[in-house]
Amino acid sequence: MATPVRVTRLCRLVGRTVSSPSARHRQAVSLPARTCFISTTTWKNLLFKLDERTAHSSLDLFKKDTGVIYRMLGLDPTHVQDNPERFRDWAVVFGNERISSGRHYWEVTIKKSQEFRLGVAEAAMSRDDCVGTNRCSWVFSYAQRKWFAMTNGKTVPVTLVGKPDRVGILLDYEAGLLGLVDIENPRIIHAFKAQFKAPLCPAFGLWDGELLTHSGLEEPEGLK
Repeated sequence: MATPVRVTRLCRLVGRTVSSPSARHRQAVSLPARTCFISTTTWKNLLFKLDERTAHSSLDLFKKDTGVIYRMLGLDPTHVQDNPERFRDWAVVFGNERISSGRHYWEVTIKKSQEFRLGVAEAAMSRDDCVGTNRCSWVFSYAQRKWFAMTNGKTVPVTLVGKPDRVGILLDYEAGLLGLVDIENPRIIHAFKAQFKAPLCPAFGLWDGELLTHSGLEEPEGLK
């Protein structure tokens, strides 16, 4: 595996943003408790939509909140309902379900975007951060025609020939595994090994085009 390197280019600041606190005052937000924790005894397959309450003002949801599209100008942040769950500086949106156990699989159609991030993040992650730049988010990034695995501000190149139209994400909470899946020839292309200690949400960053999520799916056979 390639040696991790420090990120030299973090997320792009998109659209107009509201003022945010200085770095030394930034803390993970305290979010209200929900009753939507995923349990393997409650759901056979993880089913989620994108959570508009978390979406940056440059992102619009469509197709019954399963897709997200990037708008160059976006909305004036003052015209978007203010709440502690919304990302203020970065073009990020979370899924509306929290995962605290189990093994789960979903897919994302990515053919209409050339710059995005896919993965998971702790539900209480600071809304002043971008996914992949802190210790509580794990994502696969695509930019400049290359794939990377990102967490805690570090990147590792992911060997993947070309860019498929659709990829899979496999999360095994107890095993501490997050994998990027080739769905044409089902296999895990690259995986994170981590120790998940808090509820996670599906997480997406988008800087052009659109993404479409597909949840409630069976895991392909043969993945380990």
